[in-house]
Amino acid sequence: MNAGGDLFAPALQAPLAERLRPQSIEEVVGQQHLLGPGRVLQVAAQQRQLHSMILWGPPGVGKTTLARLLAQSSGLPFIAISAVLGGVKDIREAVEQARLRGQAVVFVDEVHRFNKAQQDAFLPHVESGLFVFIGATTENPSFEVNSALLSRARVHVLQPLSEAEQCQLIERGARAVGVVVDEDSAAALMAWADGDARRLLNAVEAVAQGGAAITPERVLEVLGARQRRFDKGGDVFYDQLSAFHKSVRGSDPDAALYWLVRMLDGGADGKVLTRRMLAIAAEDVGLADPRALQLAVAACETFERLGSPEGELALAEAAIYLAVAPKSNAGYLALKAARALVAADAARPVPQHLRNAPTALMKQMGAGAGYRYAHDEPEAFAAGQAYLPDGLGGRRFYEPNPRGLEIKIGEKLARLRQANEESDGR
Repeated sequence: MNAGGDLFAPALQAPLAERLRPQSIEEVVGQQHLLGPGRVLQVAAQQRQLHSMILWGPPGVGKTTLARLLAQSSGLPFIAISAVLGGVKDIREAVEQARLRGQAVVFVDEVHRFNKAQQDAFLPHVESGLFVFIGATTENPSFEVNSALLSRARVHVLQPLSEAEQCQLIERGARAVGVVVDEDSAAALMAWADGDARRLLNAVEAVAQGGAAITPERVLEVLGARQRRFDKGGDVFYDQLSAFHKSVRGSDPDAALYWLVRMLDGGADGKVLTRRMLAIAAEDVGLADPRALQLAVAACETFERLGSPEGELALAEAAIYLAVAPKSNAGYLALKAARALVAADAARPVPQHLRNAPTALMKQMGAGAGYRYAHDEPEAFAAGQAYLPDGLGGRRFYEPNPRGLEIKIGEKLARLRQANEESDGR
């Protein structure tokens, strides 16, 4: 072998996802709500009227590719910055390049990683039209992109690829590496990639390496356990937590269990889930079933002692109980109404008969005069005695719902209110 042969060896082949990167907008798989005929980005590219934008979507749905193709279609130079690795120096260099080229597309990948000052550095140049700004992010722009920059750019949401679109990519990748992928193997690949097109194509190449046939068993052997997309602090997490809460509120134990398991499977902290169930027990079940809060507290304590996976059964049982329990937000609404009144009302004095009288002087001043001790009254209820400040008599915050225990609570309150109305002391 020639000793110097390695110097002239061909470079390592690029991954399949890179080799199959679309070369035109027509080749892009997915995002037809933006790229289909007559849609906003298709028209912008066709008419060469590109606008500054934020491309928001999960990993592997083509944000970078789309930015490149939009620049290409518009005939503009493409200048890329990575917010992970770049800083103000890179921004200045991009601005200078744009000045030298007349106009350009400046693309910032992971724009949410730039701080406020770095994002602000783009503002004057976006306003002047020196370049078209395209930012890509996996995080919610409402929280991660400065409002000033956000107001100068349109937000376009990129959707996860559908199963049919992922199958289309698998077929494209299979042809490129010379293999055939059956339906079961395609399902295994899609489950592993979890909607990431880049990961999906590279998985096809990895499993087919060496000319091996692609089977579900081969997928598991080469790739290992499936990789689910889950961001413990981002939108995916909060969307799933919201879905769990609404499933419990909607009395669907099966959906509640599904979202609970999805979050646990994705690595969510069980303590976060127990805190949410405590909130559900208080807010959504409320006094319709006071035992729900006790059970949620017990599940919280059990999980703290056992951890995962043993403690997860307590979480599942609590989720099921909360889902099937009768629901009432009457307590939540009562608290909200009382807060609204206190916030808007004057600081009314405590009525004399309700005031504390620990000293002789205070008794002489009338504190506590006229107070009736409830335990000395029939049924321990001093009918007609007022407890709200003067001017608020008869004001009601709590109105029980006709569900669960609140049926009985409502019946009792009706009797007590009737007694108040019939009392001479009212």
